[in-house]
Amino acid sequence: MAVHNEAKLGEIAKTVLMPGDPMRAKYIAETFLEDYKLVNNVRGMLAFTGKYKGKEITVMASGMGMPSIGIYCYELYKFYGVENIIRIGSCGGHVDYLKLLDVVLVSGSYTEGNFARNMTEKECHFIEASEYLNEIIENTAKEINQDYTKGNMACTECFDPYLDDPMSFTNRIPKEYNAMGSEMESFALFYTAKHLGKNAACLLTVSDSLCFKEELTSEQRQLSMNNMIKLALESAIRI
Repeated sequence: MAVHNEAKLGEIAKTVLMPGDPMRAKYIAETFLEDYKLVNNVRGMLAFTGKYKGKEITVMASGMGMPSIGIYCYELYKFYGVENIIRIGSCGGHVDYLKLLDVVLVSGSYTEGNFARNMTEKECHFIEASEYLNEIIENTAKEINQDYTKGNMACTECFDPYLDDPMSFTNRIPKEYNAMGSEMESFALFYTAKHLGKNAACLLTVSDSLCFKEELTSEQRQLSMNNMIKLALESAIRI
């Protein structure tokens, strides 16, 4: 059984929305779900299961970084029968056409790291999201008139603003991947899903920009991402 999750079998839905921040998971449950209950609080990594428009959905935090989401998504897929995980998080924009609060749907994720080699002894530094889930999300966005930008992301091991030279990292990303920005979890989620024969997608809200030297406050990061959250929820009920 799972080492990092106290939920009982049957308490976690087949589709999980996964923000990084436990407080964002709590906010989503309290704001959007009906009849929700707390099903996990191990290490404060909150998980809630409830209903959105009649469909059972779990919202569970992943923590920050590839090692953290790697643990939680593996356990959800392997031990709880989860089939679909949609990460909902924030990202930094590296291109001038991404503005603060824009919604991004990730096509694929590039990393310099060795998550894949650690997990499977295979060299892999680029992995695509589930085509199945991305198609559902794109169709849902059209139905609810939600604008989004689709493209690749770089998955980093350090928070962009804390790098000595953020542009140096950006310039190292192979040009063929056309990374629009960076975040810290998508590669591990996509790779784990593919390894276990499951589905994974990633929706992001732009929270800072290397181009415009702008960023959201911590409170804004938690509360101002409702467009992304609504798109994820509406997509989840169509799976």
